[in-house]
Amino acid sequence: MLKIIEAKKEDRDTVMNLLEKYLYEFSQWEKNDVNNNGLYGYEYLDCYFEEKNRFPYLIKLDGKHAGFILVSDYPEVPGEKTDFCLSEFFIMNKYRRKGYGKEAVFQVLNMHHGKWQLKRHPHNIGSVHFWNNVIAEYTKGNFRLVEKYPNKEVAYDDGTLADVFFFEN
Repeated sequence: MLKIIEAKKEDRDTVMNLLEKYLYEFSQWEKNDVNNNGLYGYEYLDCYFEEKNRFPYLIKLDGKHAGFILVSDYPEVPGEKTDFCLSEFFIMNKYRRKGYGKEAVFQVLNMHHGKWQLKRHPHNIGSVHFWNNVIAEYTKGNFRLVEKYPNKEVAYDDGTLADVFFFEN
């Protein structure tokens, strides 16, 4: 059984440990290096436990950690009205392609109603297929996707222009 659990301050280290796995995987596209401690780090993590408009969630499957979702109200694209942004999403490899990721995303989207933005790296082909399918199904095709959003502020660390979904629920 899949459950979405709101992460509390005492879950910070668990979220950070899962983030490190996510950031390691993502480094193949962004080409980021680790710091002097051998970690990627995530500069906004503490904000998710201190600010009211950030929402950290753990994904648990049969009581085991399966991933996380970070939601905020900070837009990926400046100037585009948004209520929520699905900032980060990660599901462990062993749980992929079994419907758990989609189920987790649907649950979190249903917890926050409004205008959404979601950014994806176009070179992460697995992610491209996942988000195409999930957003199309969730919104019943009622979304806008801007591929290679023409704004350097929306680019990834490697300079790749991001694809950005816009939708409302």
